[in-house]
Amino acid sequence: MNHLIIEKKANDFRNINGLGNEDGIRLKSLLYKLNVLTVFRPLSSNLSGMAIKVKNGNVNVKRFILINSNKTLGHQHFSICHELYHLFIQENFTSMVCSTGEFKKGDKEEYNADIFAANLLLPELGIKTLIPDNELSKDKITLKTILILEQYFSCSRSALLYRLKNLGIISERYAEPFYSNVKKGAIEYGYTTDLYNEGNHNQVIGDYGTIARELYESEKISESHYFSLLLDLGMNTDEIENLNNEEQQ
Repeated sequence: MNHLIIEKKANDFRNINGLGNEDGIRLKSLLYKLNVLTVFRPLSSNLSGMAIKVKNGNVNVKRFILINSNKTLGHQHFSICHELYHLFIQENFTSMVCSTGEFKKGDKEEYNADIFAANLLLPELGIKTLIPDNELSKDKITLKTILILEQYFSCSRSALLYRLKNLGIISERYAEPFYSNVKKGAIEYGYTTDLYNEGNHNQVIGDYGTIARELYESEKISESHYFSLLLDLGMNTDEIENLNNEEQQ
C-alpha cells in the first residue's frame, strides 16, 4: 500500500470509531471499545510490543497487544496505534513482535504499520489547525507550538517531527535541534514530563480479569489458579491475601 492508501485507512478507522479528524485519541478508552486485551509489561529495550490475532471461525476474533512499559508514554501511544494496524488493517495477520517508529522500508508490513500509526495518532487536519498561520510556512514552527502538538496528541517528539517532515512543514535540518533537551523544554514552558517518561507498568486493559473470575466461579479453574491469574494482572500478594480472607468470612 502506498502512503495515500494508508492515510485513507487511518482516516476511515478514525471515522468508524467515532474519532474526529482533528482530535487526539484516548487510546485506553479506544482499546476497551475495540475489545483488545492489552497488557503493559517491562520488556527489553529493543522491543516496543507485540500483537496477536486469533480467529475461531469467521465471527469470534480475539485480539491481544503487549506494550513495553519501559518505553516513554509517548512511544507507547505510537506503539498501540502501530499494533492496531496489524490487528485491524493488515490482511491475514496472526502475530508480530515489533520495534515501532523506525520507519524501515525493509519490512513492508512494519513500515506500513508505522505510517498508519503516524496518520492515526497525528491527523493532518488536527496538526494544521493547531499551528498558527504565521508558522505554517516551511521551517517556521516554534518550540512552543511543537509542545502544544505533542501534548495535545500525546505523542513522542520523534513521532511528531517525523509527521511534520512528512507533511512538508519542516525540513530534516530544521528538525534536528528539536530532538534534544525535550524534557527541559517542556518544563520551561510549564508542562509536566509524564509524556516523556516510562509508565503503565503491569496495567491491563480488557476482560482478562472478568474471564478469570467467570472461570473460577464456574469451577473450571481452581482457587490457586485464579489467584495466579490475578498475579499476572499485577495484583500483589497482599491484595490477593486480603481478597482470600474476605471470601472466607
